[in-house]
This record gives sequence, C-alpha cells and structure tokens, in this order.
Amino acid sequence: MLLAQQQGQTLPYVVPQTNISIDNPIAVVDATVDRRGTREVAEAFVQFLYTPQAQRAFAQAGFRPVDPTIEAEFSDRFIPISNLFTVEDLGGWDAVQNQFFADGAMFDEIQAQVGR
Repeated sequence: MLLAQQQGQTLPYVVPQTNISIDNPIAVVDATVDRRGTREVAEAFVQFLYTPQAQRAFAQAGFRPVDPTIEAEFSDRFIPISNLFTVEDLGGWDAVQNQFFADGAMFDEIQAQVGR
C-alpha cells in the first residue's frame, strides 16, 4: 500500500485496530554457510537487518519497523495498532495449520462459500 503511494497511486485501505504481526524469520543455514565459507558475511547480514539503517530502509519501503525509535520516525506512515497479536497467541504454527489450513479446515470452508 505504501509502495503504491510512493508511485503516485491513491488507494483506499484500512488498518484494523486488531491485527496480526507477520514475522518474517531469518536464519543462517549452517550446512550452506559452512560449505560456501560465507558464515561471517551471512551472520553480519542478519545482524545488519536490525540496525537503524536497515530498519529505516524497510520503513521507507512500506514495512513497519521493529525498532521503536525508527517506528517513531515514521509515525505519520504507520497507524498505531491497539491489539497486535502473533501466531503464538493462537497456539503456534501447528495449531494454526490444523485449524485454518489443513484439508477441510476453515480456509477450505471459506473458499467453498466464496465459490457458491
């Protein structure tokens, strides 16, 4: 949405006051970095992602920063969310997979209703 605005497009959108935090994990894969000899640069990159410089770049691209100081810098772009929850609050990924995405679960039920 924010990227569209940067391109001059005006699109309507709503930021729900109850929202889920979409966390995008990052990991250094031991077997890969050891085989390629890139552990030092891979670990440095992971650390860099949490620096103010990287967080600022994410915010400029439309991603809510995790650094509170950087989030404050961009407070005009990111509406505060009063009730932010995570997958862990829903019982973790195994529970979410079973309840929402397994065969015959809630997502399939929704798709069946939309298809009518």
